[in-house]
Amino acid sequence: MISIRLGVPADNAGAEPSGVLVCPVLAGNDATTPVATPPDQIAAEVAAFLVQTAHSGKAGEVETLPRPLRQPSKLLLVGVGPGDESGWRTAGAAIARAASREKELAILVPADLENTALRGLSEGIWLGEYAYRLRDAKPTEVRLLERVTVLADSNPEREEILTAARVVTGQTNFARDLTNTPSIIKTPAWFVERVVEKLPAGVTVSVREPAQLAEEGFGGILAVGGGSAKGPRLLEVSWQPEGAGEHIVMVGKGITYDTGGIDIKPVEFMQLMRKDMGGAATVLGATLAAAELGLRVRITALLPLAENMISGSAWRSGDVVRHYGGLTSEVHSTDAEGRVVLADAMAYAVAHLEPDVLLDLATLTGASRVALGMKTAALFSENAELVDSLTAAATAAGEKVWRLPLADEYAKDVAAEIADLNNAAGNPGAITAALYLREFAGLLRDRWAHIDMSAPSWSSSVDGELPKGATGWGVRTLVRWLDARSTS
Repeated sequence: MISIRLGVPADNAGAEPSGVLVCPVLAGNDATTPVATPPDQIAAEVAAFLVQTAHSGKAGEVETLPRPLRQPSKLLLVGVGPGDESGWRTAGAAIARAASREKELAILVPADLENTALRGLSEGIWLGEYAYRLRDAKPTEVRLLERVTVLADSNPEREEILTAARVVTGQTNFARDLTNTPSIIKTPAWFVERVVEKLPAGVTVSVREPAQLAEEGFGGILAVGGGSAKGPRLLEVSWQPEGAGEHIVMVGKGITYDTGGIDIKPVEFMQLMRKDMGGAATVLGATLAAAELGLRVRITALLPLAENMISGSAWRSGDVVRHYGGLTSEVHSTDAEGRVVLADAMAYAVAHLEPDVLLDLATLTGASRVALGMKTAALFSENAELVDSLTAAATAAGEKVWRLPLADEYAKDVAAEIADLNNAAGNPGAITAALYLREFAGLLRDRWAHIDMSAPSWSSSVDGELPKGATGWGVRTLVRWLDARSTS
């Protein structure tokens, strides 16, 4: 992870900076301007270069001026857009990529740098440095940039911002690693092992393996995982600090590979199904980040982990699954498996954990992508305060959610002929999936929210702070949301 530190304020820099110097640039109506006055020795050169390159100041736009015989040896002009947190985050990611082969660099900023700008910049650098390559059983780092100095005074508040950004982006990148890992490695058991390796102080785990799942009646998880030689797990991760107020239970879908089961997926849709545990990765990352930051909110993360495979022991369309707590599902599609494992975990949470809020996250439906595009998660809840707080957290974090309706006119479609529920009620697919899950929220129906993050969990190309591949979507949103609910 790149080391970011605060250094001498730019307006006190009597000597010309050495090495690589980054000059952030604001977008303007008529002309772009640096956010801070460059040192006298290079001020005219920077002004001329801005004119020469017609730099727009658009967030993330980079122009490079090599100066091989002088210091600094290279100038980077990087756009920060209007200078809001999002613009600084995009700029930070662009800096990390443009200077990835440099050992160190310095960034000019105004002496009165706003805290939101520092947070966006540091998050962007740490998110933008991410790259995943598989050389052995663990991801291998490929970046060379080691040190970044932000040329501003250090103070306790700014250092706290850097610490929080480091923790949150570190866990976001861990979620990305988990999601990117090929499923030949990423079995349910492997996932559990990786979690245990990463536990911060004060976090505890318990694991239910197939025999215990059967004994306790987790029929949904066992049905979905029954076709695989790699047995399913239910991982329970707990953070319970002293003085905690609310108890938040978060459930994350953890399908470590999804063939679709006997209702097999087309090959072009199966290629990326290693990402079908993105909800579990996000919930885990947010929980571990909350613990590292010492947030005073009690969290239980429930991660149902299974492979949805094809074999003689695989579940079939027409089967009836008995969930934890007794509700039954008639299987209309083995490719609607995510909601079936979530249902078990939600029913367990309602019966035994007494949460104040129940939240589930899942890469659940293609229908949510059709409705909202590739960058926005679908949010379902009957609780207006919960919708507003999650939406505000996502906006602050630079991620997107949009509320979709739990339209009761489709509730009849979730009913089944020979069981309580039908696991694949058809269109509108994102809504009927949410209505199915609502049945397992029980008495917590008015304190439950469902986030379908199928679209934003993966990016087909580098885009701002997002890499190509797994994005770790939702870790930042959940940490902001949990922080707001933490007792002071």
